[in-house]
Amino acid sequence: MNDYVIHTIDTAPESARPSLAGLHTAFGLIPNVAGVMAGSPTLLNSFFAAFGQVRGAGTFTPGERQVLLLSNAVANDCAWAVAFHSFEAVEDGVAPAEVDAIRRRQLPADPRFAALSALTRTLIDKRGHLDDADLRSFAAAGFGDAQVLEVVTCLAISTMSNHAANVARPPLEEAFRSQAWTAGD
Repeated sequence: MNDYVIHTIDTAPESARPSLAGLHTAFGLIPNVAGVMAGSPTLLNSFFAAFGQVRGAGTFTPGERQVLLLSNAVANDCAWAVAFHSFEAVEDGVAPAEVDAIRRRQLPADPRFAALSALTRTLIDKRGHLDDADLRSFAAAGFGDAQVLEVVTCLAISTMSNHAANVARPPLEEAFRSQAWTAGD
C-alpha cells in the first residue's frame, strides 16, 4: 500500500517549499516524485541543490544528460523515471529510436549517446570500479576525465529520485503516460 503524500508547495514542509518552487520553474510542474521527496526536506533539498549544479553548470548537452538519466532509470527499473526521462529526452531532441533502444536495455546508435549509456550502465554494474577499457571507450567518443566524474554526479542525483519513486510508487502524470514503461518492456 502506498501511503506517501505527494506534496504541493502549500502542503510541503516549509524548508522544502523553495526546492519545489524551483522544480516547478524548471519543468512547468512539480513532478509527483518530487512531491513525495518533499516529505523529507533533507532528500528533496539535497536533490535540488545537486540537480541545479548539473543542469546549470554541467558540460553535457540536454540530450546527453537525458540519455544518461534514462539509462540510469532503466538500470534501476524505475518505471516513473523511465517515463519521465523518455519524455524529456524526446523534448530535448533525442530521436525516439535512441530513446527506445535505451528503454530496451540496448545502446543507442549515436556514438556519443552510446558511450554515455554504456558508461552509465558500467558504473552501476561495476559499482564504480571502471577499468582502463571502460575509460578508453568513453574517451574515444570525445569525452574527458572530468566528464566521467560528472556522470558519477548525475548517477547519484538520479538514484535519489529513482529510489524514492521505487519506494513510494507515485502515479505517473498524464503528460508522461505516452512514455509509460515497465521493467519487462
